[in-house]
Amino acid sequence: MTNFFVIRHGETDWNLAGRIQGSTNIPLNDTGRAQAKSTGMQMQGRRWDVLVASPLSRAMETASIIASCVGLPEPTPVADIVERHYGDAEGLTGPEVEALYPGDTPVPGRESRETVKNRVVAAFHELAKEYPGKNVVVVAHGGVIRALLHATTGSAFFGERITNGSVHSFHHSDDGLTLVHFNDPLDALTEGIELPDFEDQQPLERRD
Repeated sequence: MTNFFVIRHGETDWNLAGRIQGSTNIPLNDTGRAQAKSTGMQMQGRRWDVLVASPLSRAMETASIIASCVGLPEPTPVADIVERHYGDAEGLTGPEVEALYPGDTPVPGRESRETVKNRVVAAFHELAKEYPGKNVVVVAHGGVIRALLHATTGSAFFGERITNGSVHSFHHSDDGLTLVHFNDPLDALTEGIELPDFEDQQPLERRD
C-alpha cells in the first residue's frame, strides 16, 4: 500500500484575482509562499519518504518550501499531474469567460474533466508502482485533487472547498485508490481561515 498526501499549491496573483490559470505558468505570491511554509511546518514530525510535484512553478516552489521544512530532497516533477488545461480561457476571469463562452459553449483547447481524471489516476498508479509502501507527498493543483475525488468518491465532494495549501490523503492498494481524508487533520492551515476557493477561482471547473 502506498500513502499519498496531495497538497494544493500556495496562492498566486491569478488565484487572488480569480483568473483561470490551467497550464499557464504563474508563480506563487508572498501569501502563497507563507501558505506553503505553514503547511510544511504542520507536516513536521511525521515520516515522509518521497516528494513529487507538478512541473508548473507554483507547484514546484510550494513543494520546495515544504521540502525545506520536512527534510526531504528537492521535488521530482511529474508531468501528468499538471493542472487541467483550460485552453483559450486561461487568463480570463469568470465574468469574462461567461461573456465569451456563455452557458455550455465549448472553450477551444479546454481539456475535458474525464481526460484529466484518466491521466491523473494513471499517474498515481505509476507512482504507487515506483514507491510501494511509501508515504508520498504530491504537490499539485485544485483540478488534480478534484479529479482524484471524482475517481474515488464520485460526486460526494463536488461542492467542497479546495483551498490553497490544503492537504488531502489517499491510499493506493491492489484495489486501487481510496480517499482517506478530505482536508486531512494534518492541515491546520485552512481551518477557520477564509481563503480563495478553487471553484471560485476556476469557474470552468463547474462545467464537464
